[in-house]
Amino acid sequence: MEKNIDYAKIEKNARNRKKVMNGVTYTLLAVWAVVVLFPFYWMLLTSVKSYGAYNSEHIPQFFTLSPTLQNYVDAFTAVPLAKYFLNTAIFTVVTTAIMLVVITLAAFAFARLDFKGKNIVFVIFLSLMMIPNELVVITNFVTITDLDMRNTFAGLILPSVTSVFYIYLLKENFEQIPDTLYYAAKVDGTSDLKYLFKVMIPISKPTLITVTILKVIECWNSYVWPRLITDDENYYLVSNGIQEIRENGFGRENIPAMMAAVVVISVPLIVLFLIFRKRIMEGVSRGGTKG
Repeated sequence: MEKNIDYAKIEKNARNRKKVMNGVTYTLLAVWAVVVLFPFYWMLLTSVKSYGAYNSEHIPQFFTLSPTLQNYVDAFTAVPLAKYFLNTAIFTVVTTAIMLVVITLAAFAFARLDFKGKNIVFVIFLSLMMIPNELVVITNFVTITDLDMRNTFAGLILPSVTSVFYIYLLKENFEQIPDTLYYAAKVDGTSDLKYLFKVMIPISKPTLITVTILKVIECWNSYVWPRLITDDENYYLVSNGIQEIRENGFGRENIPAMMAAVVVISVPLIVLFLIFRKRIMEGVSRGGTKG
């Protein structure tokens, strides 16, 4: 005798299991969100605490009843932070623009042009990724010093105008574009550069946008190299400014003013990410071909 199967009960149990799994998932995501966002909250909270109130706290307080914006005023008056902003903007824009030209041409050469020793040169390029950054910094420092380019924008910019990883990433995207497009363009008399700008770059636009944003973030957050190569305030970046504010306390470290400066400096990057977040995800998750 066949047993009666209660499909309604099975469906109800499945829905309950799904609800439990969703509940566990969202709980874990909420906990992780708190862990990730808490440093930003603490940074913002500290930036609106008065200098005296912050230093009088023996036990950290997770809120304040008397917020103040004086720390933001101190951040811009203790050091020429606005000038450091301008220097950082110049450094970021010029470095990113030159790097995009360099990596685009290099990736195109490795992906589409045929020349003797191409594979060997590319392997050598990739092997450079194995060299520790500390060794590269030392080499760059000696080179820039020997060229008498310390305390100049050229000295700040030149060591950062290329990236083996970005060349590799863009090359892989270019190679996903069908060869038939290239051969058809050559039949029509299209030059290599015209094919690059009219076909390859538009198709690889998501990846180029992602690389641009990552490079902007890297330049904006640059700390070690600017600290090594500049000791003239006329060429300080915002990273130098934060350190100066930290050391410019009233007999002690002025942490609230430093946090206020960090908030101001972080705003452009946060806005940039919010505007281009979809492009970033698209560039990371998809290849070079559309459709």
